[in-house]
This record gives sequence, C-alpha cells and structure tokens, in this order.
Amino acid sequence: MEPQPMNERPKLTARQQQILDLVQSTIERTGAPPTRAEIATELGFKSPNSAEEHLQALARKGVIELLGGTARGIRLQNRTLQALNEARGRQTVLPLPGVASLTLPLVGRVAAGHPILAQENIDQHYVLEANLFARKPDYLLKVRGMSMRDVGIVDGDLLAVQRASDARNGQIVVARLGEEVTVKRFHRTRTGVDLLPENTDFQPIHVPNGAEDFFIEGIAVGLVRQNMLI
Repeated sequence: MEPQPMNERPKLTARQQQILDLVQSTIERTGAPPTRAEIATELGFKSPNSAEEHLQALARKGVIELLGGTARGIRLQNRTLQALNEARGRQTVLPLPGVASLTLPLVGRVAAGHPILAQENIDQHYVLEANLFARKPDYLLKVRGMSMRDVGIVDGDLLAVQRASDARNGQIVVARLGEEVTVKRFHRTRTGVDLLPENTDFQPIHVPNGAEDFFIEGIAVGLVRQNMLI
C-alpha cells in the first residue's frame, strides 16, 4: 500500500471519523486514549474486536499509530492533530516563521528542593506548533521509567504539561512527593490521593490527607515524540 501524500488528507468513512473524534476527545478529557472496550461501549459495537478493526484501518491510512502490548496504545499523528484542530476552529498553522508556535522549556531531572521550572532543571527549549495541543502547555517534562507504559507514555517521551495545583479524578498529572517528581493518574479518595500507575509491574502510591510534602505540579495535555521537534 502506497503511503498517503503528506499534503493530502486521507478519506475516512463516517464510522472511522467517529472513532477518531472519540479518541481525540478522550485524550483531551482524561489525558489518555480510550481502550478498545471503551470505544466499543461508547459506539455500540458488539465487541472490542470491531473497534480494533476500525483502529487498524485508521492506522493503515496513517492518521493514528498503534502501540503493541498496551490497552491504550493509540497515538494521533501530527497531521491528524492539525486537521482535527482546524476542523474545530482552533488556531491554524500559518506559513510565517514563528507564527502560531510555542517555545517550551524541557525539564530534565528535577533537582531536589527546586521549583520544577527553576533554571537548574531546564535542559533546553523547543519550538512546537501551537495547534498540536488542545490546551496550552507550559513546559515539557522528560519521562523517566515505564510506570505509564499502558497509556503509551514511555521512558524518554516528552510530556507536555500545563501548570496546575489540583486535578480531577482520571487526569494524568505531574506530582511532587518529597524529593521525587512522578507522572501518574490522579484519583482522590476519602482518605487522601492515590497516584495510579498504568503498568501492573508498579504499585499505586497513596498520599494521605494533610501530607505536607505532596504537590500537584501540572496536568498532562499532550505527548511529544522526537519527530515532532523543530
């Protein structure tokens, strides 16, 4: 099968477009793509296999990337994000250099006791197209480890983060716990906060109410791969 020319948008069936919109809206709402079972339930399929067939078709058309071995391993391709955002009336990419772009600091390892955006933590800056993100990020954080593998966030990825001091249940957050900064799914309970991994090899972290060394640093609003950097 010949690859789709970069200046042409692939033609999607009504059902494929519906699934693509669902993937995009779920990422915007929760910070992670839906599972096949969630797609099937939302769209009334008889089984997750039907959702998988449509996802495979979208992958063949080059609008998404499927990551093997993870329940939520769906990534939107760059041009797909641009097309969806333009269709929804969001900012479009203009041909002039520097227009509709963001300059974001890349936070590497966070030094203990320093604010996350302290100069000591900034490795470099990247310029990215603004319409790659549903919400404007404030910085990029280099992911360490594989605790979020099952939502497609793996070691070395750059997580786009919007600064925030609180979060809603189900959102993926950057949290500071003592001298460590971690990326986890947020879940508030009666007794405190659970920081949930997306990898069964890792255990949840429970933070009791009143913990003085726990802070939310931000909410994940996107994921940046190396081929998106300019």
